[in-house]
Amino acid sequence: MPSILNALLNPLSRAQNHGSSETAQGGPRRRGTSPLAQPWPIVGGNTISALVGVAVAHIISDPLLAVGLAVSLAILAMSLTRSLHPPGGAAALTAVIGGAAVARAGFWFPLVPVAINALILVGLGVVFHRLAGRRYPHRQAPAPVNVHETRDPPPGLRVGFTSADIDAAVEKFNETLDISRDDLDALLREVEHEALVRQHGALRCADVMSRDVITVTTRETPEEARRLLLQHNIRTLPVLGADGRLVGQVGLRELAAAPADAKRLPVAAAITAKAADPVMTLLPRLTDGLSHIVIVTDEEGHVQGVVSQTDLLATVAQSLAHETVS
Repeated sequence: MPSILNALLNPLSRAQNHGSSETAQGGPRRRGTSPLAQPWPIVGGNTISALVGVAVAHIISDPLLAVGLAVSLAILAMSLTRSLHPPGGAAALTAVIGGAAVARAGFWFPLVPVAINALILVGLGVVFHRLAGRRYPHRQAPAPVNVHETRDPPPGLRVGFTSADIDAAVEKFNETLDISRDDLDALLREVEHEALVRQHGALRCADVMSRDVITVTTRETPEEARRLLLQHNIRTLPVLGADGRLVGQVGLRELAAAPADAKRLPVAAAITAKAADPVMTLLPRLTDGLSHIVIVTDEEGHVQGVVSQTDLLATVAQSLAHETVS
């Protein structure tokens, strides 16, 4: 029996490394976003499982009993340390049936080669995703917050589905989904937005933008910018450079934060779009509680118009009215 089990060592070791590699790099759909594919589950899960396997092998002499106990305890240990990683079971199995080489390594085996292999695989996963233009490790979608620091939920969360709806839907599946609740929430809201853009894709920024744009240049003073904002009852002005191209924007927020004796405009980064862009793609930015306008520019950076919150609200209201009539 030991000789037969030892013959399985190489395939099992390759399976463990291959499994971790596939998990870290992700398939064409998963893109390495699975909670099981993050660095801690890969490194911690494999190392902890190997440590459990070595400990069981030292205590239990019967190979069959040791195999079952090692894999079971490894799963328990990974669950308790939040490092659940499916290929970790192979690490525990290898520690038990690895033969003389693993036995001689003893408690060094979880570190060399298991932990080192896992670190190398994580490094390769980072490189793979960078080359593919994706981000790894995956950062969980942050929970939306009200930027005005009040107890009201953000505007985008006041209608449509809620977190309770997501929990109820997941409950009906009666199984564990390989995605966090916050990521699922962000994904579904992005689906809603994409559907809205598709339904109203005919409306372009050029159709609704204000074309008579009040601007300032970098040579203007903060006092002049404040005067224009108050005179025209607007909140943000595009700022143009000496060549007439857009360099940023300035609003009451930037002017209020600037020193009282400031002589130069406090220019902030501008949010821009193109005239041919679907206007509904601006919805997330103009409802984030911070942005009041999106500046429409041409390919050379010249200002063609602006889409304000008022412009977008009027467009949405007219679209809803047309849908009701039809």
